[in-house]
Amino acid sequence: MPSEIIVNKTGRETRVALMENGQLAELHVNRGDHRSYVGNVYKGRVVRVLPGMQAAFVDIGLERAAFLYAGDIYPEFLDNAGDSEIADPEQTVAEAAPRSAPRAGQPPIQDLIREGQEVLVQIAKDPIGTKGARITTHITLPGRYMVFMPTVDHVGISRRIERDRERRKLREFVEKHRPKGCGFIVRTVCAGQPVANLKHDIDYLLSTWDKIQEGNKTRKAPATIHKDHNLVLRLVRDAFTDDVDRLVMDDKPMFDEVMEFMGNFMPQLRDRVKFYRGQDPIYDTFGIETEIGRSLGRKVWLKSGGYLIIDQTEALTAVDVNSGRFVGSSSLEDTTLQINLEAVSEIVFQLRLRNIGGIIVLDFIDMEKAANRERVYKCMEEELRKDRARTNILKISDLGLIEMTRKRTQEDLIRGISEACHYCEGRGYIRSRVTVVYDILREIRREANRNSGRKTVFVNAHPQVADLMYGEEMSSVENLEKSLDKRIIVRAMGHYHVERHEVYSR
Repeated sequence: MPSEIIVNKTGRETRVALMENGQLAELHVNRGDHRSYVGNVYKGRVVRVLPGMQAAFVDIGLERAAFLYAGDIYPEFLDNAGDSEIADPEQTVAEAAPRSAPRAGQPPIQDLIREGQEVLVQIAKDPIGTKGARITTHITLPGRYMVFMPTVDHVGISRRIERDRERRKLREFVEKHRPKGCGFIVRTVCAGQPVANLKHDIDYLLSTWDKIQEGNKTRKAPATIHKDHNLVLRLVRDAFTDDVDRLVMDDKPMFDEVMEFMGNFMPQLRDRVKFYRGQDPIYDTFGIETEIGRSLGRKVWLKSGGYLIIDQTEALTAVDVNSGRFVGSSSLEDTTLQINLEAVSEIVFQLRLRNIGGIIVLDFIDMEKAANRERVYKCMEEELRKDRARTNILKISDLGLIEMTRKRTQEDLIRGISEACHYCEGRGYIRSRVTVVYDILREIRREANRNSGRKTVFVNAHPQVADLMYGEEMSSVENLEKSLDKRIIVRAMGHYHVERHEVYSR
């Protein structure tokens, strides 16, 4: 859990840093229109049903239509009551939303909804890349102590509340106050709280649901029915526990808003909220800017001298562990185990800091002993327990690979605060100048064949390419002139991309 929460506001940008033991553990960024929609409730209109994908596109008023899986549709006639305990007590609305796998006996999507139908939905996953938001009809409303589920007749108690007496007391309280047919998830922070606080939370959530139902009746699709709290209030609600020493922020209006929120929901923690009055930027004072710069690097150094290489694609992230400068002091197996164990802690730290989700493949250095592979796997499991996001991990393979998934509800940190290089267009490389020169020479031959009657061929190219053609490759150009019986004139164009060139005759 975070020990400090540091909030910085600059213009329309809001950044929230969760610190653990003085080190940046998570960074959440909200920039104007590029905000998270997770938790918002919309009245949408079905624009297309895809039986082949068991999914539908729904217009909810955003730039791209949202995506609704059949497994996320909860009409009243379906049995949607669960009877299992909630594995992760700190689930947000997105984490509490069900998976897309169809349930046994569920009707096909074409029998559940039709084009033009209006549906009340909630965003479970933000638009990412070219994909629209993922939505669900299973509404969940998180409060400070409870998560209200109006479509599920079930009470779930956090598994982190271990005392049977406490669990039984909380279950009886919720059963007494919940509406018929609705459910609640009891969060970890409920333990030891006065019943008045819990009742206040329940009343607040029920009131919010009443407003949503009223908006659903009176408004036409597409329309926004309910917006979740802003980034700062969401993290205060979900992450500000008794373990947090302080919350520091540098914006007075935001400070006043948080103090009002805490006065209503957690007055006992208000004295831990501080307003920053220093002259230096707040993230400079706490050393966070340096950590943010470190989070963007492809190579991450380990203290021992080893390093990680992190490569991200849209759907998969590969993490490669390398020994680097570390040579160990005993056997190769012991050296390898030591690096891999150190890498485990850094990998989990980087997954949280960069908010990496989807499929993740971890390539550890090969270990011969099965006991050592098992030790690395167990260490990985233990470290992942610190992560609030839902993860699924497979056993380490004979090749030294661990395959895992991590719940992704919004864009990762790198995509959120950076953009693809305009020069290489995100590829990470460009064609070499020599390659471009030979491409031009081949294009000259094609142009000569197309316009055999013209005696001069002009080439427009980047200055570095032009220098190469008049330098190291001059003999190639002269030989081509002789074989084609044409004059070749190369002109340097300072505004050209190094790969761009034009070849034409006159």
